[in-house]
Amino acid sequence: MLRRIAATTAPTASASPTRARILHATLRVIADGGVASVSNRRVAAAAEVALGSLTYHFPNQSELLHDTLLLYAEEEVARLDAIAAALREANPTAEQAAAAVERIAADRSGRPEEVAELELHLHASRDPALQDASRRCFAAYEGVASAALEVLGVPDAARHARTVVALLCGLGVRRLGTGEHHADGTADALMTIIRGALA
Repeated sequence: MLRRIAATTAPTASASPTRARILHATLRVIADGGVASVSNRRVAAAAEVALGSLTYHFPNQSELLHDTLLLYAEEEVARLDAIAAALREANPTAEQAAAAVERIAADRSGRPEEVAELELHLHASRDPALQDASRRCFAAYEGVASAALEVLGVPDAARHARTVVALLCGLGVRRLGTGEHHADGTADALMTIIRGALA
């Protein structure tokens, strides 16, 4: 059961197929060159849609970036909710839960969306219009962390969930910056937090 948690994927988002294709293409463009590299022509080419189709769906880049982060947040919320449900059902030990999280982190390491997510969160720090979507992503992360901690009997799980998310995000940035696409040590770091919370 715990090995299947890492394979959980989000259902298709509520965007129309063309809009979703444009938004996923925008994520890839951002991953390749950052938010500054986003142009209508580049995104239209990556999405394999006509330039007019892109501008019909997204009249300006601010709306395109906003909806890209919202789509990503929606997909992350669905994916993480499924992981949280699987953790509750599996009722793992602390060691099993930490190992499952390490596998999930390793399986998703190095994917273009991981880079794009970081770029979009940084962009949200300068653009208040994106901050709601950023908050939703982090709330989803904290939700799955809280669910895992609750299963393990950690008191005040919601409070400790932020620490777990901070740890995982920091390790994710480290992987991206160093090019190390493994999550070795994640389980040990999580166990340190869990033991401290249980003490």
